[in-house]
Amino acid sequence: MQNNIEWQQFETADLIAQIVCERILALAKDAIAEHGQFKFVLAGGKTPEKVYRLLAKSDADWSKWFIYHGDERCLPIGHADRNSVMAANTFLNEVAIPKNQIFDMPTELGTEESAAAYRPIVRAAMPFDLVLLGMGEDGHTASLFPNHVQDEVDDVIYTVYFSPKPPAERITMSAKALSNTHCCFFLINGANKRTALKMWRKGDDLPVTSVNALQNLVVFFDKAAADVD
Repeated sequence: MQNNIEWQQFETADLIAQIVCERILALAKDAIAEHGQFKFVLAGGKTPEKVYRLLAKSDADWSKWFIYHGDERCLPIGHADRNSVMAANTFLNEVAIPKNQIFDMPTELGTEESAAAYRPIVRAAMPFDLVLLGMGEDGHTASLFPNHVQDEVDDVIYTVYFSPKPPAERITMSAKALSNTHCCFFLINGANKRTALKMWRKGDDLPVTSVNALQNLVVFFDKAAADVD
């Protein structure tokens, strides 16, 4: 069961992006003051792009930021549909985070090989300071999809072979790894997310409900995604 969730509704996706950007920068400053670094897991997909573009224009102690990805598609290096490419183009190429502190998932190696390579990186990094996630229309998050049986082995990285969204092959952090974070922010925008958000708030069993946080779990959603029934 998820800990107490903080539900925050805003009028527009642009306003959410602004608020979340400010929250991320504040969390980073606090984490760096407390333990000398900020370990941040990025979300993929289109929803976080506005946040990343705002971060790219911000001032921060970038030398102390460490970047990870919650999931990645098994595509060639540089492919436009890779989450790491989107993050680089909108954010990471524009700031002075050292390249050796950006940990892309090497999915060009294939599912098993890239999962094996990323597992020790995740284990060494936990707990994270912030995990950023979105939610699909079916209630999936990262590449944790409904009705997909995950390995019973207690692991931090899962391979995905039959994603209902292309491409079929991916790797993803497990719900346990994504939950091993001080804070988790979900970004949910658009009327197409309304049904899944309503189901989540009712307590239905969706992949998003498997993710928790050690301290703060905040769901930011816009008016379009809100339950209006």
